Amino acid sequence: MKPLVCPSCGLAQPVSERFCAACGVPLVVASSEEQLSERHERARKVKPQLAEGRLVKVVGARNQAEGEFIQGLLLEEGVPSMLRRSAGFDVPDFLAAGPRDVLVPESGLSTARDVLLQAELISAEPAWPVVSPVRLLVGILVALAIGVLIVLLVLAVR
Repeated sequence: MKPLVCPSCGLAQPVSERFCAACGVPLVVASSEEQLSERHERARKVKPQLAEGRLVKVVGARNQAEGEFIQGLLLEEGVPSMLRRSAGFDVPDFLAAGPRDVLVPESGLSTARDVLLQAELISAEPAWPVVSPVRLLVGILVALAIGVLIVLLVLAVR
């Protein structure tokens, strides 16, 4: 009898088993002439729990090659990703040039950020300082009060 393999992770299993010990997927009979395509190999690396939800931008790449490099890093951790031309650069003249957005499913966003932080492709600090809503409201009220005082002073001088 032919050996059994896991269709998800590709591990060979004993004939007595029915499910993969590593990932719990039902086993299939191994085929010696079956040649896996590159697409199939990539799909095996994706962790299903990181492939759920709508696509969100995780990082921007300067060009197609950098975007594909980032996709490779994410795929090694099981996070599926997609490249999209950035807004304003979606014309055919650019082909592989121009910036790209790297999109990942919502469930894989935190894992993707961790991978990119470790690779030092993004920083831990936000791009702009975070201001609490209360501080913002107080600042607006103070500015409004100063504006009213200036208007009152100008009217009193006349």
